[in-house]
Amino acid sequence: MNEKISLNDTLSTLNSMITMCNYSIQQCNDENLRNCLIENRNNLENVQWDCYLAAKDKGYYVPAAPAGEADINEVKNSIA
Repeated sequence: MNEKISLNDTLSTLNSMITMCNYSIQQCNDENLRNCLIENRNNLENVQWDCYLAAKDKGYYVPAAPAGEADINEVKNSIA
């Protein structure tokens, strides 16, 4: 497996893990477990950010273009 595939696979896995943590936090009824999940989710988000930056810097991941002003206004108007 080459570096690009490995890095993108790691990024995808981290994104899934963060999603699962968020779901677990929402469903949790135990405060200690909830706090532990929040801490783990925050740590995963930091690792995910580092992985994203590495993939972006190497050209393995190209983020979406920023939204234009018209798109931003359309979303603002739709939720107002």
